[in-house]
Formats: sequence, structure tokens, C-alpha cells
Amino acid sequence: MDIFKRLKAFYWPYKTYFFVSIGTLLLVTGVTVIYPLILKVTIDGVIGEGRVEWVPWIAAGFLLLMMLKAAAAFFHQYYGDLFGIRSVYELRNTLYQKLEVLPFRFYDNAKTGDLMSRLTADVEAFRSFLSFGCAQFLNFLLLVTFGLGIMVWLNPSLAMVTLLAMPFLAVTVYRFDRKVHPAFLGIRRSFAALTTKVQENISGMNTVKALAREDFEIGRFDGKNEDYKRTNVETGHIWGTYFPLMELVGNISVVALLAYGGWLVVEGELLLGELVAFFSLIWYIIGPLMFLGFTLNTYSQSKAAGERLLEVLDEPVEISSRPGAIQVDRLAGHVRFERVSHRYPGGGEYALKKVSFDAPPGKVIGLIGATGAGKSSLTQLISRFYEATEGDVLIDGEPVEAYDLCSLRKNIGVVFQESFLFSSTIKDNIAYGNPDVSMEAIRQAARRAQAHEFIERFPHGYNTMLGERGMGLSGGQKQRLAIARALVINPSILVLDDATSAVDMETEQKIQAAMREVMRGRTTFIIAHRISSVQEADEILVLEQGRVAERGTHAELLRSGGVYQRIYEIQFQDRKAVLSS
Repeated sequence: MDIFKRLKAFYWPYKTYFFVSIGTLLLVTGVTVIYPLILKVTIDGVIGEGRVEWVPWIAAGFLLLMMLKAAAAFFHQYYGDLFGIRSVYELRNTLYQKLEVLPFRFYDNAKTGDLMSRLTADVEAFRSFLSFGCAQFLNFLLLVTFGLGIMVWLNPSLAMVTLLAMPFLAVTVYRFDRKVHPAFLGIRRSFAALTTKVQENISGMNTVKALAREDFEIGRFDGKNEDYKRTNVETGHIWGTYFPLMELVGNISVVALLAYGGWLVVEGELLLGELVAFFSLIWYIIGPLMFLGFTLNTYSQSKAAGERLLEVLDEPVEISSRPGAIQVDRLAGHVRFERVSHRYPGGGEYALKKVSFDAPPGKVIGLIGATGAGKSSLTQLISRFYEATEGDVLIDGEPVEAYDLCSLRKNIGVVFQESFLFSSTIKDNIAYGNPDVSMEAIRQAARRAQAHEFIERFPHGYNTMLGERGMGLSGGQKQRLAIARALVINPSILVLDDATSAVDMETEQKIQAAMREVMRGRTTFIIAHRISSVQEADEILVLEQGRVAERGTHAELLRSGGVYQRIYEIQFQDRKAVLSS
């Protein structure tokens, strides 16, 4: 029960619903166990003794009892549902909030389909036990306890004979639970893997079709589907083995009851009404015992789901606002690195090694180098997407860790290399970081990003709905919208991570011309593979294997005869050849 204890904070605030549900369940159980006693009195005391005038009254009493039981069952079901639904509402919200605050490190290895499975199927499995399974287990305890008590009160010897098989049934149920829990945990993991494969394949459908890999992906999906089928078949085998065994043990108890009880009636040691009452009571015990398998099934599924939910809830949040963090509306944007080294979680080589530089407000820093040289890693430390392993990252003289996280990031506009757009209007996508911004400011940001013209060509302009992840737009159009989104928050620090890689040279020049005005007064970091994107920067850092190999202006680096000059010659030799011809 440790899993349920750890998740107690989500369901215990709604314990009133649970107790109302259990209270009405007690009433249902009371009426249920009274029924055999009334049946005994009717057969032995009324029909057996010829008091037929009591039959209508007993029938009316039965009807009232059934109506009372129906009303109690309604409230039991309703408040049980309410208990489960309200509990998982809070649980689902907390899970989503946790996903929102988990660092980049978590998402580096997370699988979208697996997280979706946890937030939907696993939460629903937990709700099922809260709404039904827990109450059914208590119902089992009540029926067995009261049923056994009445049976012993009616005839102890018949009760003992009838219940001889109960220990065997209890052992069978226990062994079933021990086997079925790992089986359900395997099903949930297999389902998460299947969901992940579907999500990945749909997201990458263009790549699949472009490389004619449909058959390959069908085969990979079939493998995941086969694994899911196998885990379900194995679980079905457990059910198929234990449920008939539980039913057999229960039926042996019934046969023993009819044989020994019938002999007692013939010998005159037991009344017929008592035997009929016994027959009803034995099913009130055997039925719940056999149904206990379904209850344990619900419990096992919820336990397996709870384990997976706790994996997310227990995930450490290494990056968060510290107590007494600095709140600031507007940063000046003075960025300084002091011997900063960084290595990503999990070990491996350092992505940055002893990097130092100073970027006063308004300075433009160009970052260039081969893939994996550490360009993006450097800028990610400024926004605290990761934290430096060694050294200090300072903004306006304070370590980035000293600032309130939300306050810090609202002052930094980031345009990632891969532009992500939401399934919403173009206007909402541009205004995402500043929802209260005016329409004129949205248009102005779009003009600076060279996006206004193509937006206006859409029939609905800025109110055009975009498909998932911006489907329907070219890579260059998505990048320009992402640039506009970064500009509209009016950041003190602007980070352009290869933000114009998907646009043509002419559009890039137009964006750069418009951005010169935008960069004025802002500290700007331009990550690029094209020298044309950084050549007008105030200082260019050439990174090589995490170190600053060279630094200086475009002209200074060309004269140095180093890495930068080699990159320049490679990128411009074709152009020179064309011009000379």
C-alpha cells in the first residue's frame, strides 16, 4: 500500500465523498445479508406453519427493502465516482504542472508517447480503483464477515463443513495477485512503447515517405504491437489459469453445503428455511471471493499505474527559483562568462571548457563552429535551461541562479534552430510569450522578421489557423514566425540559434537589415553556420570542441589565418568561382 500512501495527498482531501459512499455501501450490505434471514422466516415461520395472511405483508416489506437498497446503491455509486473523478483531476493537474517545470535534461531522454500514456491511461487506471475497486474490496470484507457470522449463528457445524474450502480459495487469490501485478505493469510499459511508436511515426511521416520506408515502419510497429499482444496473452493465461480454479473451489463449497445440509434436513436437525438461507449466504461469501479476482485486477492495474505516475512526480527538479530570488521587470542585459565549463547529465565529454567572455548591453556576439562545438550549450546556460558545471554565468553582475526563473526568461528572447509552432492562429503564436500585446505590436514584430507579407497573403491573415507543429508552412516561414514571437516580448537579451538557416540568402539579408534596428540596445547572440549571418557582429567567438579557439571581429579573424578563415574560404570559394566565370 506504499504507493497509495504516497499518493494520499490527491485523494484524501475528498474523503467525505468516500465516507458517504462507504456509508451507503454499509446500508446496501445490511439489506443484502438480511434478505436470507427474511427468506428463512418466510419459509419456516409463515409458509411452513400455514400463516399465509402474512405473505402480502412480507412481500411489501421485501419491496420496500429493495427500494431502499436501490436508493443506497445509487448514492454509493454516485459518490464513489465523484471521489475518484475529483481525486484524479488534482492528480492529472499536478502531473501536468510537474511536466511543465521539469528541466531540459528530463526531456532529452523522455518519449512523448510514454508521457501521454501516463497522463491518460495510467491516471484512468488509478481512478478506476478509487471509484470502484476500493469500495468493492470493503464490500467483500463486509459480506464475508456478516455472512460468516450469520452462518455460524444458524448452524456452526454446517458452517464449518461449508467453509473448509475457503483457505484454498484464499491461497489461490493470493497467488493470483502475486502473478497478475507484474503482468499488468508489463502491459502498461508495452502500451506506452506502442503509443510512442505511433506518435513518432505520425510526426515523422514526411521523412518516412520521402525515403520510402513505409514497409520498414510497418514492420517496426508490428514488432511493438506483437510485444503488446504477447504481454496481454501472458496476462490472459494467468486469468485463464486462476479464475476457473477459484470457481472450482467455490463450487466444491456449494456441493458440500447441499450434501451435508440436505442430510441434516432429512434427519430433522435443520429446517428447510435455514438450508435455503445457508444457500443464499454461501453465495454472498463465494461470489465476493471469486469477484475478488476482478477487484485485485483493478488494484494491480492501479498499483502498476501508480508506480509509473510516481516516477514522474518523484523526478527531481534541479532548476527552479531559489528562496529570495531576484525579481526584475527589465534586465540591462550585461552577460559575462567566467571560466565556464559544462557537461550534460550522464557524464561524457565536456560541452564547454573554461569559456570566458564579456557582452555589455547592446553588444552582438557571433558564435560559429562545427556541429557539437558547444554553441547552443553556451546560450542555454544563459536562460538556465541547464546549469553550468563549473564557473559563473552572470547577468548584470548577478549569477543567473540568483534570479527568479520566470523573471529571467521573460527578459530573454530565444529563437531555436527547430521552430515549434502551436495548433492555433498565427496571431496567437506570435503573441505566445506576451498575450496582452497589441495587434500593432504583433504586426511590427512580423515586419521585422520579414513575415508580414506572406501572412497577409493567407485568406484569413493573422487569424489563419496553423496545423500541428505549423504544418502547412515552409521551414523558412516557421522560422520567421519564431523570430517575430521572440521580438514581441521586447527582450533585453536575444538569442538566435541558427534562426535563419531555413530561409534563402535574400530573405536572410532582409531579416538581418531589419534586425540591426532590433538589436540596438539589446545583447544579442547569433549562432550560425553561415559566416554571412555573423560577419557584422561586434565580436565573433569561434568554438572548437567546447573551447574558444579564436575571437575577434570579422576582419580580424580573416587576417588571423586560423579556423575562421578556413570556414570563410570553404563557404565563399564556390561564389568566387561563379563570379570569375
